[in-house]
Amino acid sequence: MRIGGRSPVPRLVGPVGFALTLAVWWWVSQQQFGPVLRPLIIVGGTLTAFPVVWVGRRALDLQPTPERAAWVTTVVHFALMILFGAAIIEAIGIGELYPGWAIPLPREIGVAVMVVAAPVLVSTVGNLALQGLGAPFAIALTRRLATSSLYGWTRNPMALSALVFLTGLGLWQQSTLFVLWVVGLFTPAMLVFLKVYEERELEVRFGASYLEYKANTPMLWPRKPKDDRSAIDGRRLTRP
Repeated sequence: MRIGGRSPVPRLVGPVGFALTLAVWWWVSQQQFGPVLRPLIIVGGTLTAFPVVWVGRRALDLQPTPERAAWVTTVVHFALMILFGAAIIEAIGIGELYPGWAIPLPREIGVAVMVVAAPVLVSTVGNLALQGLGAPFAIALTRRLATSSLYGWTRNPMALSALVFLTGLGLWQQSTLFVLWVVGLFTPAMLVFLKVYEERELEVRFGASYLEYKANTPMLWPRKPKDDRSAIDGRRLTRP
């Protein structure tokens, strides 16, 4: 990302961090964890997000400068990507270990939910790239405020669509345990990250511009944009 002039975070940090994240995900996907270790990764990986967010927030508050926020955010983002990704990979197969916990609903319901959520999720990435000049999380933090399209309706369309997609995936798998994990653990972990850490670090780096955007746009549940949204369009903001 860039703040003003030269970037406080070297450009190679994003690609290297993303490559490391993919390597960890691939390694996890290749393992055959048993009925004890797999739930431990699913639950433990998700719960570990809470102390990561707390430590990140503490580190940010100790020195609330834009440069410090850029570095801390990069570390927090990649840590959460690894934890969440590993948990999701293992959670996808949790229903196979406990087939008795099947959801008595047609798989087509889950397919329909995913069909609706997937294009929205992809669109948020495009919205971020075209208007914010960046990519999800610390891969390439955006440099401009994205307020139009999906980001005009909610500050976190990517998180919302991802949560809906994962719920649809669980319904398609007919996995009660997967849906319970998404609703009971993953969603709270994501919301804590957004509320406790992300909102604070965006305020540190972008000040009044972000506060104005925050005041006019709901955190998660979509709402029709107000007529004055264009007044703050184009200002600088980082979105994960």
